[in-house]
Amino acid sequence: MKILCVSDATDTLIYSPNAPVRYKDVDFVISSGDLPLKYYDYIQTMLRKDVFYVYGNHNLEEFDRLMLNHGSYDAMPTFSGGGSYGQFIDGRIRRIKSHDLIVMGLGGSMLYNNGNSQYTDAQMKRRMLSLYPQLMYNKLRYGRYLDILVTHAPARGLGDGEDLCHRGFESFLWFLDRFKPKYMLYGHVHLDDINARREYEYHGVKLINIYKNYILEDDNIRGGGLC
Repeated sequence: MKILCVSDATDTLIYSPNAPVRYKDVDFVISSGDLPLKYYDYIQTMLRKDVFYVYGNHNLEEFDRLMLNHGSYDAMPTFSGGGSYGQFIDGRIRRIKSHDLIVMGLGGSMLYNNGNSQYTDAQMKRRMLSLYPQLMYNKLRYGRYLDILVTHAPARGLGDGEDLCHRGFESFLWFLDRFKPKYMLYGHVHLDDINARREYEYHGVKLINIYKNYILEDDNIRGGGLC
């Protein structure tokens, strides 16, 4: 399986007439947020691939409407400027049937100025707990809780910053210990230095900062989790 991952900054490699050829073998696209909705519309139009995304703490157009209106997991919502911008998975779990893949989204950053898409650690943990029944159903039905956790912010101590805005959530560590996805994909911390570290390992879970553009290739992408 090959997944194009994007976050935080648009990329000229994607905003290019050569993008359909460059990414022709990508199965779908995951975003960790902080990108314009029209970027997702462009990706879907040019690549003809589904986009699954969460919000960051910037570029929050349509935030209130989408967060309040959970609707169908299979719906392809449209935005006020016209067009379609993908599958909204922030605070949701989605099984991608065509690939038998379970993804869960938890967007937003640590609360730092009382803006939208910002949470205390306790609030983020409550968001996780609200999805507990569906996680248990997945375990019973599919043999695992989830495969990929998509967040905007990192986990505490694993690629995060020391300032409050970029500090990671400790509750993510609890979640990774308990539900054991194969991957946690996040953004928020910009990797302007091409030599900056992207990947971390935590108790068998691979955490990847997908800032700007990252290709995830794995033919054994299923998660685990405790019984």
